Amino acid sequence: MHPAVRTRATIRTGPTPVPQPRTRRIRSLIDADALRALHRAARVLIDDLPELTDRLLAVLREQEPAYRTALENDHAGTWEEVHRSLRHSVTSLLDPRGTREAAHRCTWRIGVARAEQGLPLDALLHAFRLGGSLVWQRLVEETSRSAPEDIRLLVHVATDVWNFVDEHCSLVADAYRQAERQLAWRRENRVRLLAAALLDGTSRIADLPETADGLRLPQHGRYVVVAVVGGRPQWPTGVHTTAVPPGASVYWHSGVEVDYGIVLVGEEGDGQDDREPANPVASVYPANPLESLGLPADGVPGGRIGVGNAVTGLAAVGDARRLADLALSICPPEGGTVRLTEHLPEALVVSCAELGATLTEQVLGPLLRLEPADRDVLLDTLAAWFACDGSAQRAGERLYCHRNTVLNRLRRCEQLTGRSLARPADVVEISLALTARRLLRG
Repeated sequence: MHPAVRTRATIRTGPTPVPQPRTRRIRSLIDADALRALHRAARVLIDDLPELTDRLLAVLREQEPAYRTALENDHAGTWEEVHRSLRHSVTSLLDPRGTREAAHRCTWRIGVARAEQGLPLDALLHAFRLGGSLVWQRLVEETSRSAPEDIRLLVHVATDVWNFVDEHCSLVADAYRQAERQLAWRRENRVRLLAAALLDGTSRIADLPETADGLRLPQHGRYVVVAVVGGRPQWPTGVHTTAVPPGASVYWHSGVEVDYGIVLVGEEGDGQDDREPANPVASVYPANPLESLGLPADGVPGGRIGVGNAVTGLAAVGDARRLADLALSICPPEGGTVRLTEHLPEALVVSCAELGATLTEQVLGPLLRLEPADRDVLLDTLAAWFACDGSAQRAGERLYCHRNTVLNRLRRCEQLTGRSLARPADVVEISLALTARRLLRG
């Protein structure tokens, strides 16, 4: 038989339970009398809500500094909020089902509004508990005044009253936290947009104070931008980090392809020389700057890192980002770290690819048009000679040939290019042309 059509007797296991008599909950006369006493006192409280509101605000002013500030800034608005909340609380005692949704909406709106205003959640919860306590106190006072013999009956409804208070404390806390999360997301997104505009060089002057505050960086300072591609480190995205030496800060901006670090390397008026230091990042970080930024000393494994030159002021961070991109473009494909200050000739070549290609053709054209095997031997010899600081002996050791072989090849290069390796101007042209060919070949 299919399980779906089995009888209960078929699928029941174990001993058959003995039916137990159902106990029917019958509201006692005492409960009914307690409700009548509660409703009688609650109806009086409805008429006394303004006085009840004043009493609660007086207690809040005395016990909660946050509400003291709220009352000073917006007394009328705070009074209306408290009055509305108390009204829903008291009417819920008279008609719990009919007023439940309205009371919930009121509490939720209060939680959201107070989160947006920055009132501490502890102060808000304290206010709700004080309000519940004050309502209960007034219920007892009114019953003692009008029907002292019914005081004992309120014990039977006390649980319901305090359950209502707890329910609305939980509700206002949920509303507050949800609004707080939304506000945090908006702030984070706003800061990210401001940082993106700063790096793009499209930031408005009017936005700089807000940008400085959001990034927690001074508006007037000296900055270096670090560009990272591949092997992304596990830093927080779009969040200010403090993993830097005392007195220095960095903000990481995560992009689609490139992550940028905006690094503070000097405060305004710190006595730093206006001239560009040889290594602006190392001038602040005595150790390897990449370690100070949370990156391995040799760079990110499999990643490429470009460190630009220093600029002055947040308004110039867009220029610093372009310099970091320029340094990044010089990084070899297999990975590594390039500080722009140490690779200025390469940067000059890469910054204008058209001129670099023209220079390569004008200087090395005759070599490039040779047979591939012959061309590669001569170009490799030139590169080795430059890498060995013009030493034919060391170039020969690197190329596994005699120094005379190196010299013969160099002379042939001179004949083909019409340039002399003994003339400084020609050496500069050949060096830049070799660099341009290496960097622009891809």
